[in-house]
Amino acid sequence: MSEREAFLAGERPSDIHIFLHEDSVSNSEALEAHGERVADGIVLVMDGDQARSVFQQATGIDPMALAQEAMKEDGSVTEDCTAATCPDGAEHAPKFIFAFAEEQNEEVGGIYADGPVIHAYVACECGTRYSDKWVVE
Repeated sequence: MSEREAFLAGERPSDIHIFLHEDSVSNSEALEAHGERVADGIVLVMDGDQARSVFQQATGIDPMALAQEAMKEDGSVTEDCTAATCPDGAEHAPKFIFAFAEEQNEEVGGIYADGPVIHAYVACECGTRYSDKWVVE
């Protein structure tokens, strides 16, 4: 199982999954050497501290500020964290998706009692920022 597959299965809670749309970064070839090419961009899966730094350097966006803003608006992110549906227009594409997994936690309750939860925060090409979260199947 690859690091990315393990992350998407909720098995790498210390890692961050970053999707960078190919039209949103200036040097996708350099990033590809450190990640995985997907249909519309590059995915990087790395340790949380390193990932936050890389995300900010590649996008110019503080990932914690993105998360705080994105939590105010619900959207829909695909389970592979590489595509999303913007609440302001289905035809919009995500520029960036920053995602992390949280381990199952029965004490917290809610969806967290049902299994690992993926949290995804999106910066859309239209400027809208939104989030989604789901229990890993």
